[in-house]
Amino acid sequence: MPHGTRTPRWMRYMTGSRNRLFDWFPPAALLALAIPELVRPHQRVLLDLALTLLLIAPLVVRRRYPMLVFALVFSAALVQWLAGEHLEAANALLVAFYTVASLRSARTTLAAAIALEAAVAFAIARFAPAREWLLAFVLLSGLVTAAGVLGVYARTRAALLAQLHERADRLERERDQQVELAGADERARIAREMHDVVAHHLTVMIALAEGAAASVATAPDRAAEVMTTVSATGRKALADTRRLLGVLRTDSDAQLQPQPDISRVEMLLEQVRSAGLPATMTITGRHRVLSAALQLTVYRLIQEALTNTLKHAGPGAHVRVRLTYTDDAVNIDVRDDGLGSTAVPLVGLQPEGHGLTGMRERVAAWDGELRAGPASPYGWVVSARLPTEAVDATAGN
Repeated sequence: MPHGTRTPRWMRYMTGSRNRLFDWFPPAALLALAIPELVRPHQRVLLDLALTLLLIAPLVVRRRYPMLVFALVFSAALVQWLAGEHLEAANALLVAFYTVASLRSARTTLAAAIALEAAVAFAIARFAPAREWLLAFVLLSGLVTAAGVLGVYARTRAALLAQLHERADRLERERDQQVELAGADERARIAREMHDVVAHHLTVMIALAEGAAASVATAPDRAAEVMTTVSATGRKALADTRRLLGVLRTDSDAQLQPQPDISRVEMLLEQVRSAGLPATMTITGRHRVLSAALQLTVYRLIQEALTNTLKHAGPGAHVRVRLTYTDDAVNIDVRDDGLGSTAVPLVGLQPEGHGLTGMRERVAAWDGELRAGPASPYGWVVSARLPTEAVDATAGN
């Protein structure tokens, strides 16, 4: 049954009925065995009836008060012994002892067994013929041992079932926690992807639209050309958004397109140039084949850095992208020489937004390093180092 689910009413009723039946069945069975000796005519019938009730009646609540019931039944059996009566109801001692063994500790069970063996010895000494003492002792001791063994088995089995239920509940809670953590990681990943795609394209479209609005009076042809680029960028943003949302769908007709890689960085630069920001790119070092996941990370880091440059670099800025391959890492450096919106040197870090947070998360996933801050004397620089050893290990999984 799932953790935290309420037990159905019918199951509680059946369980309660079964427990009540288990409580009443042994006393009823012992009373049925004792009836023949109670109904036959003899002088002490009232005494036998009273002793029978004292021996049997406490068994109804034996599972709730096992030691108290054992003590009451043992006391009634002692009174029976003192009165010189030998009743079938004395078998209630075995039922009471079984209950103690099934619900109490081994030490308590051993103490009850010793007391019961002593009662067996006294009963044999008083009621059994002298020639049958040994046989009677073996038989009765065997019954005591059987009741104790069955009780210990029931206690051990109940403890094992409780451990299994506890383990199942713990595993279920851990599974739910893992599902929640996986869901949180997936939401964070989707948020990063949506931010990188939407923020970049919208920033380019805003820059292009502002340029078109500024030149519509003096150069209408140029403005029309820029608006065409705005339209193309919007369609590209819409296609990328649909692709991201499409992978979340469960139907089979969702279109899955390949993720961006390093070869598409030049398209980012073209978009930035079309928005009026001169951009160059240089690649140094021996080119290495990177996994698709790392290429996507490189692409997103450059995309977010260029988006921030478009937003904050200000007029007249230039941006330079440098991609460097080494034996154990790939290094990314995006640097601009903009004055910012205030046209003064950037002497402090800008407030960290979702973009920079997303970059830090992407780099941390590869166990890499990221630095983002003001350049000297003006501008902003984003530098990242992604180890290729982690790439190879991840790609092989």
